[in-house]
Amino acid sequence: MNEPKAVPISVQINSPTAPARRRLLTQMIKRVGSNKRSMIGLWIVTLFILIAILAPWISPYNPLEQNMDKLLQSPSLNHPFGTDEYGRDILSRIFYGARISLMVGIVGVIISVFFGVAFGTIAGYFGGKTESLIMRITDIFMAFPGFLLALAIVSVLGPGMMNLMIAIGIFSIPSFTWISRSAVLSIKSKEYIEASRSMGSKHSRIIFKHIIPNSIAPIIVLSTLRIATAILSASGLSFLGMGAQPPSPEWGTMLSTGREFLRTAPHISIVPGVAIMLVVLGFNMLGDGLRDALDPKMKL
Repeated sequence: MNEPKAVPISVQINSPTAPARRRLLTQMIKRVGSNKRSMIGLWIVTLFILIAILAPWISPYNPLEQNMDKLLQSPSLNHPFGTDEYGRDILSRIFYGARISLMVGIVGVIISVFFGVAFGTIAGYFGGKTESLIMRITDIFMAFPGFLLALAIVSVLGPGMMNLMIAIGIFSIPSFTWISRSAVLSIKSKEYIEASRSMGSKHSRIIFKHIIPNSIAPIIVLSTLRIATAILSASGLSFLGMGAQPPSPEWGTMLSTGREFLRTAPHISIVPGVAIMLVVLGFNMLGDGLRDALDPKMKL
């Protein structure tokens, strides 16, 4: 009798499959939906995003149009938030200012995510002297307070929206570098990473197919929280005259010009101040909810 031939059995250990990731995404959405705090934050953020998108259609006036017959008017039916020192409608300027603030925050965080994740992934994956060099440079940047670092960068580059976004992006890179490196260090020792290496996969394939997709959760949470920090920092820099320049309807610039009229027309400063507070609060509440939803220790 002929003995049956042995059939080779190959076992491949892969990262979480697409159905598993969909299940995790569904659970995350349910957790976010069941968290009242995160839902309030989501509604606030969504409202300001819609305002920014629809600003040209919902603004009752041109935000740059001056009317010397309506200087420093208090809130009324024609001007719900009043007018400023040049007779410009504050409501319209708030609507258009949402575009500027959200753009600065989102673009600045995109810059931070791109470079921070790149540096953190390289440091965590390759280790050795490369890791030491990247992390020591990161430590130097983290030794400076974020706002002061952004102020120094804008002082060197000069005031302006583009330089403001670059400064906001640079001062947030160290945070993303650290969080990305920590996530990579916990993932690169997993079985599916070792299996991928043993099968001869290139470093680039391992990084882009396994490392980054499975370390994205903390990056999402930090990004949401950092948008709030970026908007607050951008408003502070504009308040100091280092960001958006008049007559741009940026909220920090509106605060700066309105401080001269706090006694006679306090609404000029109160309205943009409340707008900054609400959008920052919304992103912070949403970030806290996402952190709870993406925490594997949390149960539905």
